[in-house]
This record gives sequence, C-alpha cells and structure tokens, in this order.
Amino acid sequence: MHGYSRFLSGLVAAPHTPLRPDGSLNLPMVAAQARLLGCNHISGAFICGSTGESHSLTTAERMEIAEAWRKALANSPVKLIVHAGHNCLEDARSLAAHAQRIGADALAIMAPCYYKPASVEDLVEFCAPVAAAAPSLPFYFYDIPALTGVNLSMPEFLRKAAARIPNLAGLKFTTTNLMALQQCLELEDGRFNILFGVDEMLLAALALGCPGAVGSTYNYAAPLYHKMIAAFQAGDLVTAQRLQLQSVKLVEVLCQYGVLAAGKALMAMVGVDCGPVRPPVRRLTDSQITSLREQIASLGVLAQPLSEAAPV
Repeated sequence: MHGYSRFLSGLVAAPHTPLRPDGSLNLPMVAAQARLLGCNHISGAFICGSTGESHSLTTAERMEIAEAWRKALANSPVKLIVHAGHNCLEDARSLAAHAQRIGADALAIMAPCYYKPASVEDLVEFCAPVAAAAPSLPFYFYDIPALTGVNLSMPEFLRKAAARIPNLAGLKFTTTNLMALQQCLELEDGRFNILFGVDEMLLAALALGCPGAVGSTYNYAAPLYHKMIAAFQAGDLVTAQRLQLQSVKLVEVLCQYGVLAAGKALMAMVGVDCGPVRPPVRRLTDSQITSLREQIASLGVLAQPLSEAAPV
C-alpha cells in the first residue's frame, strides 16, 4: 500500500453544529463536543458536513466553526477534517484555503447540488481548483448521492482525479454500493483512503477492508461501534452482527423523527446540548423528544454522558 491509504482510520465523527435557541452559533459548545469525542476514542472530527448543516450556514460561520474546532482540538489526537463543499466554486476555494491556514488535518468537499456535474470529468473540474487552494492538505471527495443527487462512478472518479489532484487522499463513501466500495478499496493496490459513511452497514464495510468510517451516530453511540469492531477483529461474527443490529435499530428510530433533529436531541442526552436545527429542517416538539428519549433508552446504546465520563 502507498499514498494516503490509512491516513484516517477508526471512527471519525461528523459533529453537529451547535446552535443557540435563536438559531445563532453556539461556539463555546464546541469544546464540550471535542471532549466527548476524546472520551469516546474517536479518531477524527469531520466538521460542517451533512450532519453539520453546512448548506444552512454562511461561509463566514463555517470559518468560525472551523476555528473553534481547531482551538478545541489543539492538544488532542483527534484529527480535524474540514468540509468545504459549496455550490459556489470560489466559496469552496475560500473555505479550503482557510482550512489550510488554520492548520486543519484534511479537507473534503461534496458535489455541488444545484447545478450538478453531469460527468466524472465535470466533477473533477470542480474539485481540482478546490484541492489546489489547500495543496498541503489531504483531499477527500465526499460522495453522498442521496443528498446531492450526483450519482457518479467513484472508481472512475479516483482514476481520473488522481491525475489532476496531487493531494487526492480518498473518499468519504456514503452509498450502499458495496461493489463500487470494493473496487475503490483495491484500486492501485490500495492507494486511496476510503472511509465508509453508512453507520448502519459498517460491518459490511469492515468485511471488505475499510480502515475507518465517518458518521453522525459516532458522536453519541461510539462505544457500540467500538465493541462491534473489536468483535469483528476477534473473529466473533455473531457478536459483531448483534451489535450491528443495535445500530440498525438506533438508525431506525432516528429516521422516525428526522435523523438531524433527532441526533441533536441525543446529543443533549449525552450532556452536550447542540441546540436546534436550522430551517427548513423541522425542530422536534417536546412530546417528540420525550418519546425519542424513551425509545433510545430502551436500546441502551448511548455513550456515557459527558458529565460522567472519565477525563481524557
């Protein structure tokens, strides 16, 4: 293996952006989020992505959040990956350059989702100047066609982008196409760092050789996945399958209420209140939060609340 094949590994959380009740940024809460990740042995923070409500934030706000995370992780082994995806190429370049300037560990972007790239070549044309704005940072393409509406071949993207993007590290692979996942993993003798983005199917990705994963449920349920990974590595597939099923049940509950809003409610349950979501995502009602708490408590999958966790 060569290149960036295992630059990121283990569980990488996709943190929520903390907001005050009025919807403004609550930057002081980032320190508590970072501490929670450290307590739960998370290897990276993939900020301002889908879970981070990136497209509901201004470019200036995204820079403020990145700076808050860089400060919060200053003495932590947790790596900082800044998502700089934007529908405007120049804003994406500004976010990328800012990420390098503040000392982020890696950069990522998703495809523009209004005027969409129609081909892999079009996608590479958009990504290359963004990656070039932060040439010292490993660059990841964040493939999430369910949200962007851009469904292109990732093996083809890696092959073609490698010639145009010297700092291309790999993918955040958030689709259920396991055939394409395996093709990406073996491409050029495992050159690329492929991180799986579907929490409820992580066991399948581990079986195919994924070195790590990026997901929202790792913010508040990391111990469940650590146990599953340990069982898989020990050859105890029965236990690993049982724990993956717990993840499936967790995600099933989240989907009942809306994954983003429910996830923020669960963050409050583990002692890190990230506040509401921004419109057009709907906030949960008090009765919904009560019902959600009851359903999640019955699963027993949440991490220890931050106030009870051992110091990092």
